[in-house]
Amino acid sequence: MIVFRVDSSTLIGSGHLMRCLTLAKQLKKTKQAEIAFISRDLAGNLNHFIESNGYRLLLLPRAASVEELTGYEQWLTVRQDVDAGQTKQFLQGLVVEYLIIDSYGFDKTWEDIVRPYVNKIMVIDDLANRKHNCDILLDQNYYCEPEHRYAGLVPSHCKLLLGPQYALLREEFYEARKKMRIRDGTVKNILIFFGGSDLTNETMKALQALEALQRTDIQVNVIVGASNNNKENIEAYCLQHDHIHYFCQVNNMAELMNEADFAIGAGGTATWERCFLSLPAIVITIAENQVEIAENCKRIGVIEYLGQHEMVTCKMIENVSKLFIQDCARVKNIEKNMEALLMNEKPANIFVF
Repeated sequence: MIVFRVDSSTLIGSGHLMRCLTLAKQLKKTKQAEIAFISRDLAGNLNHFIESNGYRLLLLPRAASVEELTGYEQWLTVRQDVDAGQTKQFLQGLVVEYLIIDSYGFDKTWEDIVRPYVNKIMVIDDLANRKHNCDILLDQNYYCEPEHRYAGLVPSHCKLLLGPQYALLREEFYEARKKMRIRDGTVKNILIFFGGSDLTNETMKALQALEALQRTDIQVNVIVGASNNNKENIEAYCLQHDHIHYFCQVNNMAELMNEADFAIGAGGTATWERCFLSLPAIVITIAENQVEIAENCKRIGVIEYLGQHEMVTCKMIENVSKLFIQDCARVKNIEKNMEALLMNEKPANIFVF
C-alpha cells in the first residue's frame, strides 16, 4: 500500500493535495498500488476530492482548540509530534510500502515517529530549510545549483529527484501539449489564476488592472478555487463584463491555458503547468516559498516577475499587461525561453520506486 499524508485548507490552499492526487493516479496506473490518504479535517479543506477520485480517506480530527503555534505548524493546527502520533494510529493497522509526505509542517521529528510503521518514506518539498528522514525527496522546481540544495538535510542514501523534469503534471497537460496551438504573439485571450485560495485576492487586483486597459476586444478567463473566500464577489464582477468569463474549480485547466496568449498568476505548480504549454505569464508571488523560484525563473526569462503581492499594485500589472499586448516580440521571447528550458529539463520517470 502507498499512503499519502497531505492537507488542504483555506490557509494551505489546494496545490499540495492536487499534486499528490496527480502522483496517486500515476502510481495506481503504473504500479496497480492500493492507495490511501491521511488528511486532517481543516477549515476549507478539499478532502472530498480524495474520495471522489476513488481513494480511501483516513481523516484526522479537527483540532479542539488552536494552540500557540509558530511557522508552518499553524497550517497543521497541532504540534507536529501530535500529528505524527495521530498518523501513527492509522499506520499501525496498514502494511505501508511507501509513505509520501507533502507538508511544510513536517521534518525529521515527525518522520522519526512514523518511520517504524512504514517501509520507505518519500518527501515532496521545495523549501530545503529543515532535515528529513526519508528515502526519496522530490523538489520539482528550478534552482541554479540544485545538487547542493539538500546537502546535510537528507540521509546519504536518499534519492534526490530535483528539477522541473520531475514536475507533477496531470495527464491533461500531456494531452494538451500534443495539440498545443502555435501562438503568434498577438493577445486575444488572457488567463487569470492565483491558486485554490488566493487569500490576498490578487485575482480582483488583476481584474481591475485589465479593466483600466479598456480592451473589451480581449477575452479574459478567470479561474478560482472552491476554497476562495472572495469567489462570489469575483463572479459578480465578471458577470458585469461581457468579455470576462468566470470559472470555479475547473477540471480543464490545460485547455484554458492552451486558449490563452498570456496569463497573470501566482508561482508554485502553475509555473510548470504554464511552462509545459509555453504560456507566458506575469507572476506575483503569494507565498514566501514561491519567491526564490520566481526569481530564478525571471533570471532565465521564463516569466515576467513583478514581486511579492504586497508590493505589487494594479498599475504595475496594467503597465506590464500593456507591454505584453503591444510587444509581440517580448511575449514570443518568453515562449522561446520556456521551450529552451524544457529541452534542457526533459521529463523524467519519477515513478522509480
